[in-house]
Amino acid sequence: RAIGALRRPFVIADTASDTGGSHATAMEKFRSTSSRLPPGMARFVAARGGRNLTESQYRMTVLVITFLSYMMYHASRKPPSIVKSVLNPTEEQRALGERGWAPFNGPDGNRLLGQTDVAFLASYSIGMFFSGHIGDSMDLRVFLTYGMIGSGVFVCMFGMARAWERHDMFYFIFVQVCAGLFQSTGWPSVVSVMGNWFGKSKRGLIMGVWNAHTSVGNILGSLLASRMLRYGDWGAAFTVNGLLTVAVGLLVHGWLVVSPEDAGYQSPAGTAGDASKGEGGIMAGDGDALKPAIEGAQQRRKPQAAGFAAALKIPGVVTFSLCLFFTKLVAYTFLYWLPFYIERTEIGGEYLTAAKAGELSTLFDIGGVAGGIIAGYVSDRFNARSLTSAGFVYLSIPVLYMYREYGSMNMTANVCLMMLAGALVNGPYALITTAVSADLGTHESLKGNARALATVTAIIDGTGSIGAAVGPFLVGYISAHTNDWNHVFFMLYAADLIAGLLLMKLVIKEIRQMPMS
Repeated sequence: RAIGALRRPFVIADTASDTGGSHATAMEKFRSTSSRLPPGMARFVAARGGRNLTESQYRMTVLVITFLSYMMYHASRKPPSIVKSVLNPTEEQRALGERGWAPFNGPDGNRLLGQTDVAFLASYSIGMFFSGHIGDSMDLRVFLTYGMIGSGVFVCMFGMARAWERHDMFYFIFVQVCAGLFQSTGWPSVVSVMGNWFGKSKRGLIMGVWNAHTSVGNILGSLLASRMLRYGDWGAAFTVNGLLTVAVGLLVHGWLVVSPEDAGYQSPAGTAGDASKGEGGIMAGDGDALKPAIEGAQQRRKPQAAGFAAALKIPGVVTFSLCLFFTKLVAYTFLYWLPFYIERTEIGGEYLTAAKAGELSTLFDIGGVAGGIIAGYVSDRFNARSLTSAGFVYLSIPVLYMYREYGSMNMTANVCLMMLAGALVNGPYALITTAVSADLGTHESLKGNARALATVTAIIDGTGSIGAAVGPFLVGYISAHTNDWNHVFFMLYAADLIAGLLLMKLVIKEIRQMPMS
């Protein structure tokens, strides 16, 4: 009975016969267990008389806060793609009085813009390999807070170049490098927190829906930046997104509960032992000598964070990391260059302004939301992560070809093909960075060490981020030297083909393991 009672989550019950005594007991126990709750959440529970939230309520807060967090990470990445054509206008725009912004308005403007993208993404990918291990070794809430505030500050600094009249390339490279390092704190942290709260059952679908934050962030960032361009202020396109990122970082610090143990509940992965949970709460009984589970969570020795060598030995980590290299190369090419491409492509006999091109590009991300959800559902339904990812990347090749060849016919064709391309490009990218990473981070070979999740996530997404840096850099180089977007699309076709081929061994294995009907 004593062991069973120790395993029960501590939630204050509402049904004590002595109301005054119940309230006093609740507050006394709350004071002894609230140190692991974030300050905002601790004050909220105290205001409830010490009555804890239900596990479902905690899950909902985690879902919403991590969604908002990474939504703003992605929103703050969009301004560079929206303002590219303002910093480096076309000859027609120059004839109408657009001067651009030095040093990007010269003949090698596209190459310099590509270098700023590479500075951000290279530092992001390098930082990713370290941030995962650091995140596994410290409080993820604090780590994520510092990352969001730092990221928001340096995004604002890029935009402040307009007010400060900064034209030196060193300034822009420095700001982008720092922004990339702070941005690398985000993904390992939010995936680890989600992995702590949500078990493997229906993980693909849940994380597919949750991963819509990527596309929603892209849409929000594009719309905010485009709106600022309508006011003629490209600097505000950065500062507005940066300040919102800082604000959400403060929300994370005050309210994000990193793991169920911090709130007195058992982890879905079973790391805190089995427990019998209830929506309304369970009393911690069987004597005053028994301490509540949340108090035990404070005293437990934290498992050591998994090293890179152990994480790399997990079956599938290297394969999916290399696959993500190529799928993220394609996804980030669209993230950073799609508005620029749309503005310079005649659609139905006319060209769009930079603001309209930025707004139209959000349809790619709307398609991406659907793609992530569909990929997650299909992979859960057939228990086939590799097969689903490979199917999406193979289908994306003919769709990208049709978008390049027929997207300029009229607006309807452009919209339909762009949304379909968004679904097929973002589907496998979303699946690998969420459900696949969470699956591998809780692989049986880790022997229950749940603290490996951020490390595994960092390895996979860090490798993918190298591809994300390579893609936009190659686009800037190719477009500057050939002025032919067909060569850019050839690169995208090849990247998707290689991504699919890398998964073939795992695809064959999954097919063989499928039950025969």
